[in-house]
Amino acid sequence: MNDNKKVVAVSNLREYFRDSLDAALSSQQVDAGDQTTHYVVNLLTLYSRSDELYEHTDEGRRIKPLALMLADALEADNAHRRDQALRRLGDVALFMAGFFAHSFSRRLVDVDYYISMGGGAYGHLSETTRVLAAFRDVFCELAEKFQYFVDALNEISAAGCGNNDKDVLRLYEVWMRTGSPRAATQLRKLGIEPSLFSVSLEPQ
Repeated sequence: MNDNKKVVAVSNLREYFRDSLDAALSSQQVDAGDQTTHYVVNLLTLYSRSDELYEHTDEGRRIKPLALMLADALEADNAHRRDQALRRLGDVALFMAGFFAHSFSRRLVDVDYYISMGGGAYGHLSETTRVLAAFRDVFCELAEKFQYFVDALNEISAAGCGNNDKDVLRLYEVWMRTGSPRAATQLRKLGIEPSLFSVSLEPQ
């Protein structure tokens, strides 16, 4: 979106995500391996199609809750299904936390839950997977830098959008829950110094 909230035409979605991710990681001074950034770019391109992000369930097309994805992994009857379930958990958690962090406000679970679940799934895969052994280093880096990749995707999502009072309040809440370096930087740019001793964000 540009400043006038008009749709910007993109001729190659994969290249758009590649350039945007590289720029976001660079602006946040985060080093990431080529294989890892390639994995994330492919993930963004894939999940930009709703039929890949959503699943068919008895309740219709929806995104399965992360807890149920974890249950699928724990109850899997073979290593392949377990690893695929964990990968799906990590991928969905990264995508949702990166692009929809502001939508979690006042919900039962918040962005910190997605970060914990996603990072944990990738971490477990990096240590145990044989089925997806070619991605072991990628999973390890995503587990270690999950917050930084979420911040990078937050930056891509926020590109071209302004801040209103509600956005700033939510930005502060995200920083308090996750310690996000990007959220802290954005708050300082707005003239707000993050402090753990500030007043509660809950309405009085």
